[in-house]
Amino acid sequence: MPALYLSAAIFGAIIPGPAAPDTDAKTREVLLVSGPIHYDLVLPLDALSVKRFTPLARHGIWLDHPAAEWLVVGWGARDFYTQTPTYADLSLPAIWRGMIGDSSVLRLDIAGALPDDLPARRLALSEREYAALLDGIWATLKTDADGEPIRSDVAGYTQTDGFFEAKGTFHILRTCNVWIGERLREAGIRFGIWTPMPLSVSLSFDLYQSR
Repeated sequence: MPALYLSAAIFGAIIPGPAAPDTDAKTREVLLVSGPIHYDLVLPLDALSVKRFTPLARHGIWLDHPAAEWLVVGWGARDFYTQTPTYADLSLPAIWRGMIGDSSVLRLDIAGALPDDLPARRLALSEREYAALLDGIWATLKTDADGEPIRSDVAGYTQTDGFFEAKGTFHILRTCNVWIGERLREAGIRFGIWTPMPLSVSLSFDLYQSR
């Protein structure tokens, strides 16, 4: 079964999903930052992104912090993501629930200047693609009757991050890395049809988006 999963993860990365790439100039750039099991989207805190995510500032995400340059976004399983600040905190119940199905959260954080050796892939986007990506990320958040994002009642990993209630169920076939691929394809970016592993995201990027 692990071999079949790995094979499918590779084929899913190679086969592009439906997308309508924009031929306009690629004037925007976002980062895909990798870890051992997880990719984050890292967005520049520019006028467009700050405007789109302004409600987060009312819920503890310091978009206006003078040192903030980037917004870090990751989607994941509630139990696994919120209870595992380090891999030493891994627990079998959280892993199992993530595999069979768990509700989801978005983790949002700010970052200042990034180190030169950050394991990141740089993705160039047109204005339309960039705006669509921001809208797709925002649409992942659950909101209350007033349209405000709902902050989860769990501790974050840092002094500046927070977990927010998100739409969708996390399971072994729809992982955090699948969510990355969904958001990119939805924005019109050519990307693999199924990207469950960091390897899948890396391979798909290198095939269709490297420059």
